[in-house]
Amino acid sequence: MNPPRDSASPDLWVCQLGVVPYAQAVSIQEQIRARRVADELPDTLLLLEHPRVYTRGRRSQEGELPLGETFYRAQGIEVLDTDRGGRITYHGPGQLVGYPIMRIEQIDRYLRTMEDAISAALATHGISGRGRPLDGPDYTGVWVGERKIASIGVHVSHGVSTHGFAVNVENDLEPFSWVVACGLPGVQMTSVAAELGAARAPSLACFRKEMAYRFCQAHGRRARLRTPSRLGIAADTAPASVPAVQAVAA
Repeated sequence: MNPPRDSASPDLWVCQLGVVPYAQAVSIQEQIRARRVADELPDTLLLLEHPRVYTRGRRSQEGELPLGETFYRAQGIEVLDTDRGGRITYHGPGQLVGYPIMRIEQIDRYLRTMEDAISAALATHGISGRGRPLDGPDYTGVWVGERKIASIGVHVSHGVSTHGFAVNVENDLEPFSWVVACGLPGVQMTSVAAELGAARAPSLACFRKEMAYRFCQAHGRRARLRTPSRLGIAADTAPASVPAVQAVAA
């Protein structure tokens, strides 16, 4: 696939935010999106983790939280609605979340390029991942065999994207089993750590670096690392990263 060039700038800014509560991350994205729409910033990729949270996309349906919200909150997991595409998924520490805030022209092409970038990052570590575009929208993301390792859900407004992808690196996978993840009953989720074993799996920091490189490469762009302050993100909205949960989310 030829890399899309939906922006005139050869640079794509990359910013690492650490662990950020979901609602706070949505607010940050909206701030960056408004500045991107106004051409005050180039295309930007935010890389972060979330505390434990279920998010319901625009296509979510009744019955995807079969145990009831009281149960999930008792486990310390928030349940939030979001304007991204897709169904319900889980985020938690140890999962790499990427929010590209970019001008795009063709959504399908954008999704496929994102899947290609994730697959390329996985391949670097010996994992064969693939997209499944012919199987329908519920299968958007990246799969290892019949197991899902990365989820994708986006929102586009004024030609600029928000939300993005989540790759399971070393996060706890059990919360996926408590919901109808991605609207697919019985779907089996996996992670980099589960596929390779703890001894061979890269750290989250290592995979994050590879993912940033592969994402920019897939778009034919040059990565430029930027601090949160360079993007106008206040220090209290970009807390430092905490150690990831070591265990084996949309």
